[in-house]
Amino acid sequence: MHKLLRAAAVSLAASAFALSVSSSISSAEEPIKIAHIYGKTGPFEAYAKQSHVGLMMGLEYATGGTMEIDGRKIEVIEKDSQLKPDIGRAMLAEAYGDDEVDLAIGPVSSGVALAMLPVAEEYEKLLIVEPAVADSITGANFNRYIFRTSRNSSQDAIANAVALGQDGASIATLAQDYAFGRDGVAAFRNAIAKTNAKLVFEEYAPTDTKDFTASAQRIFEALKDEEGRKFLFVIWAGGGNPLAKINAMNPERYGIEIATGGNILAALKAYKAMPGMEGATYYYYEIPKNPVNDWLVKEHVARYNSPPDFFTAGGMAAGIAAVEAIRKAGSTDTEELIIAMEGMEFEGPKGLMKFRAEDHQALQSMYHFKIRVDPEVEWGIPELVRELTIEDMDIPIQNQ
Repeated sequence: MHKLLRAAAVSLAASAFALSVSSSISSAEEPIKIAHIYGKTGPFEAYAKQSHVGLMMGLEYATGGTMEIDGRKIEVIEKDSQLKPDIGRAMLAEAYGDDEVDLAIGPVSSGVALAMLPVAEEYEKLLIVEPAVADSITGANFNRYIFRTSRNSSQDAIANAVALGQDGASIATLAQDYAFGRDGVAAFRNAIAKTNAKLVFEEYAPTDTKDFTASAQRIFEALKDEEGRKFLFVIWAGGGNPLAKINAMNPERYGIEIATGGNILAALKAYKAMPGMEGATYYYYEIPKNPVNDWLVKEHVARYNSPPDFFTAGGMAAGIAAVEAIRKAGSTDTEELIIAMEGMEFEGPKGLMKFRAEDHQALQSMYHFKIRVDPEVEWGIPELVRELTIEDMDIPIQNQ
């Protein structure tokens, strides 16, 4: 009898062990699911395409071409927000609930991002924000499930304030009348107050504006009688960029110089008419000198016959960050990922990036540039004046 009991116990133990091993193997073979929710259609379509190409190249680079982490294949599920907040919110809920993704990345628009943030909190799942910029994403509307690889409005603003905040300069702003533009101007206003320049006028225009005559006239009127250097600083994203149109109105007759941040290569074509224009940029493929960017430039040119663009770099950073976080946590469990990511440093195409523990904003370099014109290049070239490192910029924590 005892022998039979012992045999049964051994048999049960063996079965339990086999089941445990089988479960472990099954778990190891389950794919890591990542949702990419971005505006594949709509006015930011060019930004979205770059972001997705960059994301896939980042995942490839960080996994050494295997597209797997610890034996688990990476599965990327694409969803189109159509640049509409309600659709973006629904797509994220679908990704977390129905698709059971481990984490999500996106979106392009700040307005869509703000609608998506509460969904991440409701489902207690990570959302890596890329490339939406509004300060409020990691500021007033922040929750602990949000991490952002893209720069925020304050990083843009502080870098541009360094570039334009010269002694005695007077500055007016023109921005889109939504979260990206208003957050950008608010951050710029705070940054410029710490310099010897002054902000004298703010103009906001609808995102679909085609005729900037009235806006330009108000700006010219506000600046024309100011002493010293006079800048019109433009914060604009997507189609209908006003730079060329305002430049054609001859602001030089009032001594007004146009200034703006960096942009995609297609938009940099308008910069060619403004040699010497200064500003600060998030990325231009010739500026960063590091192995990650070298690989990105080489591979992108080989695959697409063009250099990587502004948002390609951001997408790549998000992909690398996701892989590094999962690898560091040894898990796709949300709580373990949060622990791994707070304070996490990683190398992206811009060099060192670091998720600040307090607000999960990725700290990173920015680049003060001056436009150089080369007849052989179809766009204005943002030539580096100075790299502004993480230590050079005091980026405020705004989620307190």
